[in-house]
Amino acid sequence: MGRGSGPGFEVWLRTSRRVGSTEPGSDARPRGMAATVATSQDAAAAQNPAYRLASLFLRPRNLGADDSALTTLVGFAAMNPDARTLWQAPSWGLAVLLACLGMLGPFSIDTYLPAFTGIARAIGASPVEMQQTLSAYLFGFAVMNLFHGALSDSFGRRPVVLGGLAVFTLASIGCALSQHVGALVFFRAVQGMSAGAGIVISRAVIRDMFPPADAQRVMSQVTIYFGVAPAIAPMVGGYLFIHAGWHTIFWFLTGVGIVLLLAIWKLLPETLHSTHRQPFNARHLLHGYWALASNPRFLTLALASGIPFNGMFLYVLSAPVFLGDLLHLAPGEFFWFFLLSIAGIMSGAFLSGRMAGRIKPSRQIRYGFLIMGGVSIANLALNLLFVPEAWWALFPIAFYSFGWAMMVPVVTLLVLDIVPERRGMASSFQACIGSSANGAVAGVISPLVMHSTVALAATSLAMMSIGVFAWLWVKPRLARQSTP
Repeated sequence: MGRGSGPGFEVWLRTSRRVGSTEPGSDARPRGMAATVATSQDAAAAQNPAYRLASLFLRPRNLGADDSALTTLVGFAAMNPDARTLWQAPSWGLAVLLACLGMLGPFSIDTYLPAFTGIARAIGASPVEMQQTLSAYLFGFAVMNLFHGALSDSFGRRPVVLGGLAVFTLASIGCALSQHVGALVFFRAVQGMSAGAGIVISRAVIRDMFPPADAQRVMSQVTIYFGVAPAIAPMVGGYLFIHAGWHTIFWFLTGVGIVLLLAIWKLLPETLHSTHRQPFNARHLLHGYWALASNPRFLTLALASGIPFNGMFLYVLSAPVFLGDLLHLAPGEFFWFFLLSIAGIMSGAFLSGRMAGRIKPSRQIRYGFLIMGGVSIANLALNLLFVPEAWWALFPIAFYSFGWAMMVPVVTLLVLDIVPERRGMASSFQACIGSSANGAVAGVISPLVMHSTVALAATSLAMMSIGVFAWLWVKPRLARQSTP
């Protein structure tokens, strides 16, 4: 299927090279494979300041010859050959900039959650109607995720990101000026449709600029910075709601959109090389979508990364009932839940970056699922045996978050490298699958199970199990595909 499965599809299995080496002109290669001529693209990528960002956090060691397994699907395929010239700012700034793009989504959700009941009273909305403001955002996010990446494959990364930020800013103004729930639902949907551009494009930018092991490290760094958003957004939203009213939450998001728009305009280069652009026409797009939708490896990898996230996200969506009614926490104590969960995400992402190039990707994914599985079973057992109390009920969610963040950068890169020539579209499709699942959980599943800690724990375990079965199915097929 395209470049991803043809003769040019590079694979590394028995790896004795220093994965992610930044030595220009290095001839390091997989053991047992014929020597290949080092291309100028490899040397260019090695000297790229952004490429060197990852090596600041880890000096990789050699992998043994017995570490034979799926290491990565694609080598330098479809990287930008001019990567070394694209980033002139300090090297750490690229990860921060991309993380800020990714933070827009959770910020748009978590800042207004503390004001849920206050907004409902102010505009005369029922709890069900207020839930629709969240569902509309998530489904809008999911639908447009299908198009952000595909558009960026044709027109470039920068124009799509800038357009998305402009629409998000206008939609935030609309939310701030809304006087009834219908208007709020509409503008929240528009917010969701535009906010997804950031996270979709940021993944593609990372893979445009970095080879696999370094891309994993940088994506882990982005996840660490990204993890700050859900931790501080509820506190910012709660403070603004208490001291200035709910409208100021959306004025704040308007300001965030403006700042990001200016920062991207000034700082982010175009990372999609002109020779990698795809034709923009209906037939070509439909062919690309069909190629992804009919690829079982792509779909199951997307499920393996997207569905387990909902085992944690379910608790975020159910936070007002779970924390307030079931654990009897005051609103001012909700931050403990977010603090512990985000600590789990950030520490798991940090460990993922440290493992890149040292541990086989398949083993790292297995470790992540083992942690999530063990924690999920223990969480269900504890809730069946004991009356839930905050001092212990929040920690399983934090450890679950740790396991998820440890494995998801690896799975995400595997998804993108299934079809390297359509990396933006792959990122879009992956995000669409995950966001559709998020929307279903928010609109259907969470309202059904949020009133019982046992039901929440059982549903979280079920979400994790879907990811496990997807990975167990796809892993041997990826290994067969990667055999030269």
